[in-house]
Amino acid sequence: MRSLLRFKMTHLVNEIFYSIQGESLSAGRPCIFIRLTGCNLRCAYCDTAYAYEEGVAMDTREILDRISTWACRLVEVTGGEPLIQAGTPGLIDQLLENGYEVLLETNGSMDIGGIDPRCIKIVDIKCPASRESDKNDFKNLKRLTVRDQIKFVIANRTDYDYAKQIIQKTGPDMPESHILFSPVCPVMAPEKLSRWILDDQLNVRLHLQLHKILWPGRDRGV
Repeated sequence: MRSLLRFKMTHLVNEIFYSIQGESLSAGRPCIFIRLTGCNLRCAYCDTAYAYEEGVAMDTREILDRISTWACRLVEVTGGEPLIQAGTPGLIDQLLENGYEVLLETNGSMDIGGIDPRCIKIVDIKCPASRESDKNDFKNLKRLTVRDQIKFVIANRTDYDYAKQIIQKTGPDMPESHILFSPVCPVMAPEKLSRWILDDQLNVRLHLQLHKILWPGRDRGV
C-alpha cells in the first residue's frame, strides 16, 4: 500500500533528460537527470534559474516510465532545490527500489537526514559570493555518510578561504577526495584555484563542470 501511494505521489518536474554527468565523482558517466521545479535560494551565479517556476506535474509512475526509455541505471535528482518538494524522498526511495543508482544534488540549506542512505548526496555548501551562505544548514555536515560528497562553488579568494574553514568541520570519516572545489565559470580561472589548492597542500578534488566544456553555450538539457 505504501509503495502504491508513492507511485501516485505528484512531483513538479522542470525537465528530464539523458546526458553526461558533469558535477560529482560520477563525472563522465552517462546519467538520467530529473530536474525538479522550485528553489528556496537565489544564488548570484545561478545557471538554472529557468527551474525556479517552470514545470509540469508528473506522478512517480510517469517519471519511472519516462526514464525507462534509456538504457541507463544512474539517475540524478536535482533542481532548483529538489528537497523543497515533500515528495522527493519518496521518489528517491522508489528509484532505489527499481534498481537505480541515485544521486541527489542539494543546495545545502535543507535537512538531508530523511534521505535513504543508499542515495549518494551531493551537498553544495554556499560560499559568500553566492549571497546565500547564511542559509547553509551546517548540521548536514554530521548527516553525511562516507558515500556522500560536499561541493564548494568558488568565485574568489574569500570563497576559497571560507571553504577551507568549513572543511575543518566535517566528520573524520568524510574522505578528502569527496570534497569538491569548483570554480565559478567564467569568473574564477581554474588554474588560479588549482594554484591555491597546491600552495596550501589541500587534498580536496578540483572539479570542473564537464558539461560546460562539452556543450559550451547550452544552458539546459545538458
